[in-house]
Amino acid sequence: MTEKRTFSISELSSEFDVTTRSIRFYEDQGLLKPARRGQTRIFSTIDRVRLKLILRGKRMGFSLAETKELFDLWDQTLTGNEKQLLKMLTILNNKRAHMEQQKNDIAMAEMEIDTAESRCLEALTDLQEKKKQQASADNETKSVTEQN
Repeated sequence: MTEKRTFSISELSSEFDVTTRSIRFYEDQGLLKPARRGQTRIFSTIDRVRLKLILRGKRMGFSLAETKELFDLWDQTLTGNEKQLLKMLTILNNKRAHMEQQKNDIAMAEMEIDTAESRCLEALTDLQEKKKQQASADNETKSVTEQN
């Protein structure tokens, strides 16, 4: 079985679960370069791979500018090079550092939520206890008044 060599925008949209508008946006940004047959876009296997890499990069937090820069470096050599690999490593290290900061921020926020929650529960318990005491005192006053 031979692998399909060209794809329509709707085929790629369906395969990768993205809108055709997103694909056209990636094309406008210079990330995809489909051939044209009249008004019809004809996407190659390279465009398909690039779309897959764009979406993977997006999940990893890459900006479209970072993705384009990597594609441009690749296009200069057709096989990639040391410059591209070093750039990729720099981006990955920055993403990892950013994610670590986000994890620390989330942990801090969770501790603050835990503290606020326990203070609220403590205040609620105190308030409910005071209400019980007041109700008990009101009942005693009512009993004494009724007895007189």
